[in-house]
Amino acid sequence: MTRADHPLQPGGGVGSLADRQAGLVAALTSRSRVPEGFDARLIEVARVALLRKRAGEVAKQWPMLAAGLAWPRVFLEWAATRPTQGSLRDGWDLARELAAEGALPAMAGEELATREATMKYDGESAPRQRRGPALRRAAGVVVLQIAGTVRTIRRA
Repeated sequence: MTRADHPLQPGGGVGSLADRQAGLVAALTSRSRVPEGFDARLIEVARVALLRKRAGEVAKQWPMLAAGLAWPRVFLEWAATRPTQGSLRDGWDLARELAAEGALPAMAGEELATREATMKYDGESAPRQRRGPALRRAAGVVVLQIAGTVRTIRRA
């Protein structure tokens, strides 16, 4: 393949350079169709490597979530078709989803309840510090935050 025939070079392949780059990113991050001119097997290898790296970053932000689950398998299945929102938000979204299903381990419940008590996160925009007192519950754990002090009130 000459440089001019390369799928990401101007004049190579079908569509504009920006379209081909967007297609490549979509294939790597959300299992979209692999753009013409790319080796689907190599794209899949790269996609799985990126998911594993992402799982490691989420595990650093959410260690109890990772420890309480069959990590990274659970995360890889959950994240396979979801573009990243950053490791803090990815872990938060997964923990909330598991809590809603009643599948969140207790140790991760305390981690989630603590985050919910100390930070505001609406699922759309970036989390930010909570200014007022808060009482939050997840997976049978109740956490109280007043003036920056966090107390676990009840564990299941």
